[in-house]
Amino acid sequence: MNVNEFIRHHFRHFNAASVKDAAEAYRVHVDAGGKMMVTLAGAMSTAELGLSLAEMIRRDLVHAITCTGANLEEDLFNLVAHDHYVRIPNWRNLTPQQEKDLESRGLNRVTDTCIPEEKAFRALEKHILQVWKQADAAGERRLPHEYFYELIRSGVLEGAYQIDPEDSWLVAAARRDLPLFVPGWEDSTMGNILAANVIRGDLSRTSIVRSGVDYMLALADWYLETTMGESASEAIAASGAGERSGEHGATVSAEEAANTVGFFQIGGGIAGDFPICVVPMIHQDLELPCPYWGYFCQISDSTTSYGSYSGAVPTEKITWGKLDITTPMFVIESDATIIAPLIFAYLLDW
Repeated sequence: MNVNEFIRHHFRHFNAASVKDAAEAYRVHVDAGGKMMVTLAGAMSTAELGLSLAEMIRRDLVHAITCTGANLEEDLFNLVAHDHYVRIPNWRNLTPQQEKDLESRGLNRVTDTCIPEEKAFRALEKHILQVWKQADAAGERRLPHEYFYELIRSGVLEGAYQIDPEDSWLVAAARRDLPLFVPGWEDSTMGNILAANVIRGDLSRTSIVRSGVDYMLALADWYLETTMGESASEAIAASGAGERSGEHGATVSAEEAANTVGFFQIGGGIAGDFPICVVPMIHQDLELPCPYWGYFCQISDSTTSYGSYSGAVPTEKITWGKLDITTPMFVIESDATIIAPLIFAYLLDW
């Protein structure tokens, strides 16, 4: 059996059935012409999700990604420093002193994997700092991922690759100019390095990197262009909208939309909470028509609890104007490092 056949045969009930149902609904969504947003939280890049996600991008099964700053940079860290990573199989049993010893060796632990500071952080720093300095001198401002795309496309890193670049999701994304949205990027190693270089005087300002609000502006344009065929400014001009009237934007059916967009959420946090809000923002704040998210699946080990965003059931999102009652909704309560590659393999028919 390949993975597709295995899941169809064995994943019949309970959480396993949710995996199969979510994968099949994903396929139905994209086969009908829908687009898919994938969100990456946690440490999925260090978990080497690129082994399957890169091919999903190449096969046009992923049309946009929202990720944390850590996932953005850690795919590149793995690309240029993979041979120097150190795996710690007994990570649950480390003493505080053993953790301190790892720090003294410049090994930053992510569960069972240590990222080497000199070979990863500092190796990338010297290259991206040059790109930032050029932008600083030219008075340019770009989104964080645009600097990463420039680094990849320049070829300056190619001699340092330690894995097959076909296994890097960021390389696949850069080649397709895939829309990326990285809210809260400053909460990342490269974000810290940018701040340090401004404090040190090597860069004159932090504003060469645009903010999360800029990403929301870009996301609103992308969502409206994808679903309605026009940007936010074009839609506002066409509607003649001025000051807010207090009316919500019209609900648009899948048949009326140019496309609908699905939402495949890996983990929780800002990577999921940020992009899903674009629909109620368009409806309630811009007062423009657009469809709700056309598919929703979350893989998370965050159990349903009071006051939890990551653990909220999908139907709660209906009250916030994010999903409709007809939106296919799935929650898979499991480890995303296991389930996401399985679903991607199912969709790729591996």
